[in-house]
Amino acid sequence: MTALKKYTRLEATGLWRASPDAQRREVIVSIGDATLVISDLKDQALAHWSLAAIARANLGTRPAIYFPDGDEGETLELPDTEGEMIDAIETLRRAVSRARPKPGRLRGLGVVLSITAVLALIVFWLPGAMRDNTLRVVPQVKRESLGTALLDRLQRVSGTACNSPAGLTALSRLAGRLKVDKLAVLPQMTQPSQHLPGGLIVLNRGVIEDFEEPDVVAGYILAEVARRADMDPLRALLKVVGPRENFRLLTTGDLSPQALDAYAEHLSTRPRSAPDLATLLALFEDARLRSTPYARARDITGETVLDLIEADPMMGRPTEPLLSDGDWLRLQGICGG
Repeated sequence: MTALKKYTRLEATGLWRASPDAQRREVIVSIGDATLVISDLKDQALAHWSLAAIARANLGTRPAIYFPDGDEGETLELPDTEGEMIDAIETLRRAVSRARPKPGRLRGLGVVLSITAVLALIVFWLPGAMRDNTLRVVPQVKRESLGTALLDRLQRVSGTACNSPAGLTALSRLAGRLKVDKLAVLPQMTQPSQHLPGGLIVLNRGVIEDFEEPDVVAGYILAEVARRADMDPLRALLKVVGPRENFRLLTTGDLSPQALDAYAEHLSTRPRSAPDLATLLALFEDARLRSTPYARARDITGETVLDLIEADPMMGRPTEPLLSDGDWLRLQGICGG
């Protein structure tokens, strides 16, 4: 301790008592190597106190009374006339205190770090973990129920789902041909197509009525299948409505009407991501359908969909009609006009 060098030759007289029952003795006090040396008047050492373990019984008043930390029975009293020694001991005590670890500060830092870690888990890990758990436990029937509830909300702004009986029969045959669970057609949807939880794919009437062949509407359906393969539609829903609604679904089996309204609006206004090209082309090949009609429907110039045209899996290969002419005409009339 560098502070020791300044006081190594300092001495003072005081009164020392070895125990509460012992008589006080006049002693010589000096500062040694990391110790306070207490000697009798014949320079015989009576006690050595560690400078790191000196406590004061009457802080701020004089005569100053000291004792070894943990043993208040042994005391050393320094009179006011020995102010230099008192100041030296206080200086050394402060230096020791500064160098000593502060458990309170470390404990406080530990608490702060623990709270920060917990908050980080809540903010960054818990929502994803809860979402993953929800996706594992929510049954298919509940997914279908959520898809139906969202379709109801889309109908409020896009019109009632088209329901011509002959058209619905043709639509069901198209769904079977493309191996999808369920299709619906809305008259005024803001997007050409959407996919909802439970396997439901919703189409705007324009993708059926505005083109001369069913391969185009089939392309829009397969594009939604490709998007669905990229992200579970229930996961997409839960990411938008947030952890509170996720917890509600996990514990009650339902989402609030407000959450469903908000997600339906999100579906109507969000920018659409392009489906993964490799996945989409594989779906066209599996269905033995040309991708070129769908590509031309998206961009008649072909500039932005060149990959779909050049990599058409049925290019130069024979294909069977997707629907009969009669079914195609009935499907085009599904909205009654």
